[in-house]
Amino acid sequence: MPQITLQLSLDQTNTVLEALGQLPYVRVYALIEAIGEQAGAQLQPATAPATATSPVTVGVPTTSSEVAA
Repeated sequence: MPQITLQLSLDQTNTVLEALGQLPYVRVYALIEAIGEQAGAQLQPATAPATATSPVTVGVPTTSSEVAA
């Protein structure tokens, strides 16, 4: 199937998603997911992918004395 590219504002995209929400889920769920994935990838800050792979260890004890405390 041929692909097309649309350029819509965030408000226009939300209006399309709102309209799709009025249709039966079984007919539109794949389209809603595709729009969400593509929009999400475009709206993420440029630094997000680099920091997303960094491990986060908030509140995890690192020594045996911290575990006992």
